[in-house]
Amino acid sequence: MNAPLFFLPGWALGRGPLNAAVEALAGQFIDLPGYRDTPLIADFDAAVADIASRLPAGATLAGWSIGAQLALAVAARHPDKVGKLLLVAGTTSFVQRDGWPHAMAPATLAEFAAAIRADAAGMLPRFVGGFNRGDALAKEVTRQILDLADPLPAADVLDAGLNWLRDVDLRPDATQVRAPTLLLHGDADPLMPAAAAQMLATLIPGAQLELLLACAHAPFLSRPDDFLAAARRFLND
Repeated sequence: MNAPLFFLPGWALGRGPLNAAVEALAGQFIDLPGYRDTPLIADFDAAVADIASRLPAGATLAGWSIGAQLALAVAARHPDKVGKLLLVAGTTSFVQRDGWPHAMAPATLAEFAAAIRADAAGMLPRFVGGFNRGDALAKEVTRQILDLADPLPAADVLDAGLNWLRDVDLRPDATQVRAPTLLLHGDADPLMPAAAAQMLATLIPGAQLELLLACAHAPFLSRPDDFLAAARRFLND
């Protein structure tokens, strides 16, 4: 019998875009801090500890985008809680740093954060459309995500996530992961480039990387059959 699967969603969008995939994998959600009925925890390290406290020992933990960053940190810092780790469109650092060029320029993130603070609802379609650039089904996947997205959380919740994207560098954590790990990543992801996934896979001992072709940041929607097949192979191994 497989260990229970817990899935951490991405920034701003909530469970909605992931519902079909998580249901197909017989998983359940752990909401990010501040989403739905979960209290806001603005400190990243405290949020990681809180998520770990809600997991049974040996669970399978998955995450998408910023959820993948949280999942990676949980696996590194609380190895007893994570028996397998599934990272979807994950990276160690969302912004460029010394030795980590495959990421967004810090100034670009700062401009985006300012625009979100001014008009989050207005910026959301641009954000989703942007991270689907290069996907063979970009327009359709963008429409699906916007239709499926949960209501936006409060402004301070969005801001906390943006601060994590600005500040968090998980390269030291990645080397500490001991759970079997699969990275599922679109080869055309403009937000978390494939080169970042390739570098991350070299940092996590024994990690597998599966790149889904002609796919951007939401492979579970643009290539659902391939995504589920790869996830099931890993989960059932």
